This record gives sequence, structure tokens and C-alpha cells, in this order.
Amino acid sequence: MTGPIVASTLATEAGRFKLLAAYLPAWIALYDAKTQVCLFANRGYAEAFGQTETGILGKTFAEIIGPEAVALIQPAVDKVLSTRSAVSYERELPQADGTPRWIEVHLIPQLGEDGEAVASCVMINDITKHRLAERQVRESQERLDKFMQATVEGILFHRDGLLTDVNPPLCALMGYTAEQLIGQHVMSFVAEDELPKVNEVMRLARELRYETAIVHRDGTRIPVELIMRTMERDGERLRMAVVRDIRDRLASEARIQHLAHHDGLTGLLNRSAFMERMALALKRAEHRGEMLALLFIDLDNFKRVNDSLGHLEGDQVLMTVSERLVGALRGSDIVGRFGGDEFIVLLSDLDSRADIVVVLEALLSVVEVPVKADGRALSVTPSIGVAVYPDDGRHADELIQHADTAMYRAKARGRATYQFFEAALAETAYADLVLEAELAQGLTHDEFELFFQPQVDATTGQLSGAEALLRWRHPQRGLLSPDAFIFVAERHRLMLALGEWVMREAAATARRWREQGLTAGHGPMRIAINLSRMQFHLDGFADTVKRVLAESQAEGQWLELELTERMLMEEIEHAPTTLAQLRAMGLTVSVDDFGTGYTSLAHLTELPLDKLKIDQSFTARLPDDAGAQAITRAIVQMAVGLGLTVTAEGVRTAAQWQLLSSWGCQQLQGELVGLPMPASEFEAWVKAR
Repeated sequence: MTGPIVASTLATEAGRFKLLAAYLPAWIALYDAKTQVCLFANRGYAEAFGQTETGILGKTFAEIIGPEAVALIQPAVDKVLSTRSAVSYERELPQADGTPRWIEVHLIPQLGEDGEAVASCVMINDITKHRLAERQVRESQERLDKFMQATVEGILFHRDGLLTDVNPPLCALMGYTAEQLIGQHVMSFVAEDELPKVNEVMRLARELRYETAIVHRDGTRIPVELIMRTMERDGERLRMAVVRDIRDRLASEARIQHLAHHDGLTGLLNRSAFMERMALALKRAEHRGEMLALLFIDLDNFKRVNDSLGHLEGDQVLMTVSERLVGALRGSDIVGRFGGDEFIVLLSDLDSRADIVVVLEALLSVVEVPVKADGRALSVTPSIGVAVYPDDGRHADELIQHADTAMYRAKARGRATYQFFEAALAETAYADLVLEAELAQGLTHDEFELFFQPQVDATTGQLSGAEALLRWRHPQRGLLSPDAFIFVAERHRLMLALGEWVMREAAATARRWREQGLTAGHGPMRIAINLSRMQFHLDGFADTVKRVLAESQAEGQWLELELTERMLMEEIEHAPTTLAQLRAMGLTVSVDDFGTGYTSLAHLTELPLDKLKIDQSFTARLPDDAGAQAITRAIVQMAVGLGLTVTAEGVRTAAQWQLLSSWGCQQLQGELVGLPMPASEFEAWVKAR
């Protein structure tokens, strides 16, 4: 009777259990304790093992879950039956497609009246979502840990400001070990002036990126960028910061900013930055009623340095000069480089023009000191133009223009000096501008011509040559000598075109005279041409001469080129080569106005020359001035001793002729011989002789 009663009881219990289990999300089944036959299973349990609710009934535990699973969980089943207590465990239950699945199993014994287990209730929960979430968290944590160790940027975690973790790069950045940092409050490492900003970020707990500064262990301030995030780590909510060292970036930005406002070579303010600073200084001076002075500085003969030593050494000279300028000025003064060898200075805190003169004298003295370049000392001098605010102008452009005008006047006065702007200079500048346009027009309209002054043999009086002298038949001003226009021509580079015209015209005239037989019986009969400084400094000047001779169908021995002593000294590095090239073409090379004090006598032996022309200032004082006699006689004897022909300019009296001839002077030129004449008059004069 016991069996039927038990079965009936179990059936009743199963019915109730089935009703309850249908509404539960868990998988539920009931197994007989002895036979391990399934007595009940809800739909979730049956479908989990590929069964139906009715088809699973009557099957054994092993048939349902498979022998491998039975072997895995049998210890748990035995424990339930033997101890009559519930057992829980987890296991992975792969799905048919191979996707992992995790279940949590609870085995609950069903006890009979005698206390023995009559059945086992199985309740299973699908915990796949939980395990996948845990795996993702774990993998994320592992990735974060690896990233913290591998990244070059500092990373920290803190809870309410207390550091809980740091990575090695952060330790290296701050100069502490991880043990020294963990447990400390983050604010103890923030620069004092940045504390309000960082406190506000911590209070708001926002996720953002911002810049601040931390303090190294040695006290060094380190600008950083912080990237703030809030995240879960090890089951708790923490604040994470990526600490990025931005010193290199800020230094690069500072360099870019500096280059945008400063000259790349000298480090001085560039033109635009100087103009900005000057505009502010002018406003301040206007408001306070102060005096300012603008200095425009140009280095004399700087092109010679570049040509002789190269641009690298020229750059070294510019850097040295800029350092000296800055060293001679006060902190309140503004100095910039406008390009090339042009510098500009704005002086402030001035009481009078006497204060400006003190600065000018200081600048002249420091810049005139020889500059070392390529192992040698180079003498570089400045020409300085000065415009005073507000007397000479109230606007930047006006002051710069006036200072530039004054600077050119300083150059005209002999260089290595300074010149204050004067109203007359502005008028002169305007007149020069007009004259420049008229010069260009004069070349186009053929308004220039050559006059010729004869040169004769001092012993025989025979015609030996002529000096070509430039004249301009100006449409309104009449006949002009070079003194009226050469300065403007040289300043605006019109001298190159004008000089080439003179050479071409002289060559054509020399050819025409020979074709007409005018030079017959007069020896070599060369035409002498005065060269300008700009012509002789021109790269490839000898090639220009060669081209002009070829185009004019003239020979080199028909022409003589006259250079001043100063021109030779300015080009002393290249002059020997250029002179040798000219003489190789048959031209005679003469030093004009000799005795004015520029040429070292030693250089006469180094330069390939043919002739010296004694300056007329010495000739004019003969024969009465004893000093002029001594100097002139010494020049003649020295030149003759060196094998050079000597020509005396400015001969006006027979006494001068006789004295010069007795000393050995070979050629004479001056009013006594003949005045400068147009070509037609000169030709008539020659024929009359």
C-alpha cells in the first residue's frame, strides 16, 4: 500500500509544482531520488535540453543531460541525497551554435515522512548575461591596466581626491614612486595659483579636458593637460585623469609666436611687430606729451662683406651688430630689423635732443668696432637717420620716411655718421624724386652727351688723350654737370644704365675718330671714362665692358677707365681680379684724384694699375705752397718708380706745367690745355692743332 500512496502524494505535489513553475523565469524539474527519472519539467527546462514538456517525462537524468554532464555533476547529486541538504553550483552549458552559456543550478531534496529523500528538485537560472557583463568588466579592467602600463602619458585614479592608483609615466613625470603618491590628496601636487580652477573641476565632477600646472618633487612647475573621466574600477566609482605633459607643445607654440613677430636671423622684432609696438608707443607719447626718436640705421658697404666673404659670414656680421645695438640701448627702447642691413630703433624717455645724441654716439662707437668674421676683423660702420616725434611727424609712416631720408643724407656726408631730419631734407627728397623721374626720361629722350677735355704730353705738348665728361641738356634747366644729378642717379641705381651709356658713347666716339683719321699722329689717343662706385661693385662688371666693346666695335686700348681711391679700397678683395680682366682686354686703368687719403701706398704694389691722376687740389696750390710741392713731387717720383704714368689735373698756369714736367709728370690736363668741349668743338680743336 505504501507505493500507491506515495505515488499519489507525489503526483499531487507535482501538479501543484507544475502550476507554480509555469510562472517562474527559472528552469525547474523534479527527479525521482531512486530511479532518477524525470517526474516534471517546465517548458524552459525541457527546451534547454532540446526536449518538450511531455517528451522529457520518464527519461532518466543521464538521458537528458548526457553522460559527460552527469559525470561532472554527479558529486553534487550524491551530496544532496546523502546529506539531505540543498546544493548549488554553476557550470557552462554550451549552446548548439557554440555560443557560451552559464547556468546557476540549485539541487533541493524532497524528503518523505521518514526523512529520506524521495525526489530532487532542480532549479536552474540562466546567468549568461551576468557572466558576460562580468567578463566585459574584467576584460575592460585588464585592458585599462595594460594601457596604464604601456602608455607614455600619466594616469591616476582618485576617490574623493585621494589617489588610489597611478601608472609609471605619472611617477616619472612627478618624480615620486607609486607608494609615495598613493594615499595622498591630488590637490597637494597642484600649483598654488591653479588650485581654484582644479577645485572647481573636482566639485562639479565634469568630464572635460583642460590645462593646468602641477609641481614636480624638486619644485619645478610642469604645465599639463588633464582629461577627466568618471568610471567604475574594481567595483567602485572613481575619478580618472589622463595627465599629459604639454611643455614641448607650449615651447613650440612660443617659438612659432616668436617667429611670427621676430626676425629669424637676429631675433629682433620684425617689421610688422615693430610697427605694432611703435603704434602703441606713439599713442602713449601723445597722451603723456612725451618726446620719441626714430633711428633708421643702415650698414655702410655691407654688400662688400657679403660679396667678399659670402652670406654666411655676412649673417654673422648682422647678428653681431644686432647684439651690439641691443647692448647699447635701454630696456624701454624698441629695436627691430627691417630686412637686409637695415635696423630701426625707437627711443623713449627723452628730455631733449641731447639725450638722443648720447645714444647716437654710443651706437656709432659700438658698431664701428671691427667685427670678427671668417677669422678676420671687418670694419663695419653705420649711417643713422633720426626723426623726432612730434617735431618731425606724428604718424609711424611719416617718421620712418623722414628718418630714412635723413639716413641717406648721412651717407652722402661721408658715412659712419648720423643726421637729424630737417624740413629742407623733405624738400630735397621730393626734388630728388622728381629728378629721378626726369633722369629716366632723359635717358629715353637722348638728353645726355659727352664733353671732352684734352690731355697732352707734359714734355712735347702733343695730344695724348681726352677725358669724357658727362653733361645733361635738361629741357628746362639747361646744361647740367654731374654734380647736379649724380647723387640721385647713384641712390636709385640709375647710375648703372647711365654709366653703361657713357661707356658705349665713348667707345663709339673713339671708333668714329679713328675712322675719320682724327687720332692720326697723336699717339694712343685714349678716351678716359670715370666709373661710378655702383658700376665697379657690380658682379660681372668686366663682362659688361667686354659686351659694350663688342657691340660698339671698339678696341680696349682706345679706352681708359678711371676709378677713385675709395672705390678700390671698398673692393680691395676683388679689385685685383677685376682690374686684371680689364687690362687683359687692352684697357688702361687709372686711379683718379690720387692723394685724397684713402689708398694705402702698399696697395699700389698689389693692384694692377697703369696710371695715377694727381688730384687738382694739389695742383692748384703749386708752385707757391711748399707743402703741396713736397706731396706732389713725392707722388710723382713714387709713381714713376712703380712704372706708372702720372697725369696732373687742374693745370692752369705755365709755372705749374713747367714744375710738374721737371718732376717727371708725363701728362697734363686743365684749363691751360683746354676746357671740356662738346664732341664737335673738341674735334675742331684737334684739327686746329
